[in-house]
Amino acid sequence: MPPEATVVRVEFEGPEISIYVRNPAVVLEKPEIVKRIAKTIKKRIVIRTDPSIRKDKERAKKIVTEMVPPEAGIKEIIFDDALGEMIIKAKKPGLVIGKGGTLLRTLLIKTGWRPVVERAPPIESKFIPQILHHLVEESPYRVRVLRDIGQRIHRPVIFKSNYVRITALGGFMEVGRSAILVETAESKVLLDLGINAGATSPINAYPRLDIPEFVIEELDAVVITHAHLDHCGFLPYLFKYGYNGPVYTTKATRDLMILLQLDFLEISRREGKVLPYTQKEVKKLISHVIPLDYEEVTDIAPDIRLTLYNAGHILGSAMAHLHIGEGLHNIIYTSDFKYENTRLLEKANDRFPRVETLIMESTYGDEELPPREEAERQLISLVKRTAERGGKVLIPVFAVGRGQEILLVLIDAMESGKLPKIPIYIEGMIDEATAIHTTYPELLSDKLRERIYRDENPFTADYVYIVESRETRTDIVEYDEPLIIMATSGMLTGGPAVDYLRLLAPDPKNTLIFVSYQVEGTLGRKIKDGAREISYIDKDGRLEVIKINMEVHSVEGFSGHSDRRQLLRFLQRMTPKPQRIILNHGERSKILALANAIRRRFAIEVYTPHILDSIRLA
Repeated sequence: MPPEATVVRVEFEGPEISIYVRNPAVVLEKPEIVKRIAKTIKKRIVIRTDPSIRKDKERAKKIVTEMVPPEAGIKEIIFDDALGEMIIKAKKPGLVIGKGGTLLRTLLIKTGWRPVVERAPPIESKFIPQILHHLVEESPYRVRVLRDIGQRIHRPVIFKSNYVRITALGGFMEVGRSAILVETAESKVLLDLGINAGATSPINAYPRLDIPEFVIEELDAVVITHAHLDHCGFLPYLFKYGYNGPVYTTKATRDLMILLQLDFLEISRREGKVLPYTQKEVKKLISHVIPLDYEEVTDIAPDIRLTLYNAGHILGSAMAHLHIGEGLHNIIYTSDFKYENTRLLEKANDRFPRVETLIMESTYGDEELPPREEAERQLISLVKRTAERGGKVLIPVFAVGRGQEILLVLIDAMESGKLPKIPIYIEGMIDEATAIHTTYPELLSDKLRERIYRDENPFTADYVYIVESRETRTDIVEYDEPLIIMATSGMLTGGPAVDYLRLLAPDPKNTLIFVSYQVEGTLGRKIKDGAREISYIDKDGRLEVIKINMEVHSVEGFSGHSDRRQLLRFLQRMTPKPQRIILNHGERSKILALANAIRRRFAIEVYTPHILDSIRLA
């Protein structure tokens, strides 16, 4: 580093090394300096400014507004004192960044604050600003956390003789509570930590953290692949019992994960269920999340590097690539993935630098789903038929992914005349999750991304209504015209969809349409398999039994999971080919059927472990 840059201090901050300087212009005018340092020490480098050169906040704001074109549409500027960052929220981030980042560099030099640009979405999220302000308020704590994490990541490797082992803690021979412990002689990393919404007992609801190999104090990192609760719903539990390490995921997954965990707590409270953690732990974990971009290589332990790749499942979903040791072993954990383009997302990545072991989902291991176009036609036909007889349609959906996909299909059908423009009512965090989708257009399909860049909002229409209060549910159901209700949860494990079901089920004019996978043990699965009565405890404590006279249909082609054909096609096209495959995230019959198909077609070693099984990989 040139002496004239005036380096004040160098700090480990998570996986990055931060260099604090008094004269950033010297470094910014010669970017090859930082690149050379990063290449030499094989670490990510961040240049930060010493507090002594940072302009007063009002002065810094004035400089930004004077230098950035008004067309950028700056909505807010927030200052993070601990990290010396100036977060600029703008409708057109490119105009703040400037060609080749020139304007960003100028802003840093002129203000002394490191500018971080975020997109102001077309649908205003109420939730993302809360996360951002929480991070700023907790910034001193977050800096301490990052420095502790940095020291742990960059500690000397003690055990030169290495091994790699995985242990199945949840989500093997079942769907739900996904959790995998990856161990080397030096490190321990968790891949996902979810819950099983359909379980009837705690021993089957949560991952098996009660084994000798799992010690919270020895855990180096947690990697969360996406925001569905069967992959992240148990994460706050770790923080309740002393975990102070990092959580690696995409920024979109961070936002959606926190949203769904808090919603899960609120629904559980209303339904009288007790969870093993509280809001306090959910809020604490926010400061421990280290967001990563796709294909960004990151040290997460002394001997493990992580890279996330697009999984095509839901917004921000990722496949995790672990590079262990100096070429000792490489693991790809697909988690949930979709190997097909959808209206919402591009298909999953299939090219990786190296891989010896592939851990792959098997949700539809023995099923071939109908093409997406056929699924859309079937959905439109069912809605049209119900509307023509004056009935109402209930579509239970996940707040994230399926909710947005189905909304796009319905709006498109109504705008093109395939469906009459009947009211669509949305309830259960779907609207907030949709706002988060518009915050990250770079993660959406090419077509959607371009529409958002043109300031269009593909998720709204004047016949789409957000249900703000549960008190209005009865009024909606008693409305004497056809309508559509989209509500959570997608498996009828709780939430407003269950209330709507009770109100709509007795009337044969109405229709229930499942568009998501229904896990064994859930109410959705029972109804899908033929149950025509539901019982529940009413507000007076009495047992009520309701007959399901409404039509029940399942439209399979909208799944965010790859079906058997897509799973095998992924293996066919994946580069390079793995030496072994480990199957998880599927019911026993589906896993075994897929394993046999893979052995016949590819002659690759396939493992089908049970929960608590361990496999040595190297």
